Amino acid sequence: MGYMRFNYRSQELGRYVDISIVYPTDRYSYKPIPIVHDPNAKLLFQPYEKDMKFKTVYLIHGGGDDDTTIYRYTNAERYAAAHNLMLVSPNITNSFGVDTSYNVKYQSFLAKELPVVIQSLFASSDAREDNFIAGYAMGGNVALGTAALNPHLFSKCFDISGGIGMTFNTDTLINELNSDHFKNNFALYNSTFGLPDNVKGSDLNLYDKVKRGLEEGIEYPEFTLMCGSKEFIKDRVTADYTTMKELGLNVKYEEYEGYDHNFDFWDMALKEIFSRM
Repeated sequence: MGYMRFNYRSQELGRYVDISIVYPTDRYSYKPIPIVHDPNAKLLFQPYEKDMKFKTVYLIHGGGDDDTTIYRYTNAERYAAAHNLMLVSPNITNSFGVDTSYNVKYQSFLAKELPVVIQSLFASSDAREDNFIAGYAMGGNVALGTAALNPHLFSKCFDISGGIGMTFNTDTLINELNSDHFKNNFALYNSTFGLPDNVKGSDLNLYDKVKRGLEEGIEYPEFTLMCGSKEFIKDRVTADYTTMKELGLNVKYEEYEGYDHNFDFWDMALKEIFSRM
């Protein structure tokens, strides 16, 4: 695979941001490709072609991680190569992927700016059917919320172990923001999402936003929620699945026996989801 770390000044974030980008270069050759007369033979390489475009996965990191972590702790590159996928991982820090109450617009960056930059400067397809979003832990909920708020961008969304941040159960988020646990132990949560009383009237209210969209006939991506059987956040994940199913979204829940909230599970999950793109 080809790996690069692209750094540029984001207009939405108001600062320079790092983005890990992976290309499936091991599948390609600049040399002439021989003609194979055996119909059962498999060519090892494909030729590089002018203006070639790749299916693209926006792969979102978890809390406390950065854009490189997934590539250092899993075989994401190798799994993507097997399915000829381009990967894009922006560094969104511990932002939960929302337009924060402290006025740094991570959701606007992810949905409005980043796809334009990637599809303009790199060999990424702009077709909806060729674009996917996935994430693990915090990044799972970022993927979930971004796909729900911007259904025109992605054909599939994979939420892996997403147990904190954006949710289809709006009261859950409000209760978390009101709880002493988050106020005393994770002040960043409240400073990111803002006042609990403001949630229902904002885009953080995914339930109402998507309900209106479905009534208007908007086509939403195919959602898959994945969780290990031992994960402490399993109830929150299954609650999202139940609510999304009741809304009428195309959503599946997959539970993997024996797995916990760690990279052993996330590595396996990436191998599985890349095979579905």
